[in-house]
Amino acid sequence: MQRIRLRYTKRGRLRFTSHRDFQRAFERALRRAEVPMAYSAGFTPHPKVSYANAAPTGTGSEAEYLEIALTEKRDPAPLRALLDESLPDGLDITEAVEARTSGLADRLQASVWELRLDGVEPTQAENAVQTFLAAETVEVGRRTKNGMRTFDARAAVADLQALDARADRPGAGPCAILRLVVRHATPAVRPDDVLSGLRAVADLVPPVPAAVTRLAQGPFDEESGTVTDPLAPDREAAASSTQGDAGPTAAAAQGQA
Repeated sequence: MQRIRLRYTKRGRLRFTSHRDFQRAFERALRRAEVPMAYSAGFTPHPKVSYANAAPTGTGSEAEYLEIALTEKRDPAPLRALLDESLPDGLDITEAVEARTSGLADRLQASVWELRLDGVEPTQAENAVQTFLAAETVEVGRRTKNGMRTFDARAAVADLQALDARADRPGAGPCAILRLVVRHATPAVRPDDVLSGLRAVADLVPPVPAAVTRLAQGPFDEESGTVTDPLAPDREAAASSTQGDAGPTAAAAQGQA
């Protein structure tokens, strides 16, 4: 059995698809692309697909990950292209690597988010960010199926910055951009929880809902505060394997010469 890890996006209007909607679309894409999927056992077999830390409905993402199991070996690059062609625009497969290491889900330790706040002056956002970061705890509430739950939104935030909107952004009104790095903790702290915290401690209330996009997720480097690529170990293992296979061939060629 071969395992392939995929990185995919949720862009534009497709950010409003739920995780279940994506699952259905992806399984249809697997059938259209005639991918030799491995299936689970039992009365209702289903394709062996493992989804890792999907973004909430309504948020865009440039860095979603999943893993599929195949019954026949396939080259990841052509497989990526076939699956990408079989999905609607906005749900794009951007990378595929063969799984050569374990623990992809364990590597997803933190996320980088961009929050676009239309109607908010950058100076107002900067003041709110400084107030949030200066607080030891920021209690927020979230409604769950078991009722309202209160938790600290501050502890999971590794970094939060207010940036000016770029010149290529649409709209002529004020706009602030927040860059958020949040550790994946329990309970999970989401971008809307941080926005609730900014409202609670600094009375920052955007006049329209924030546009939220995940830019990256992966291992978190505590020293630099950066989020790194979770597929890098698989690419490195593949490169090492290729070099190892090429070594004896090159040595034999030199011996013949």
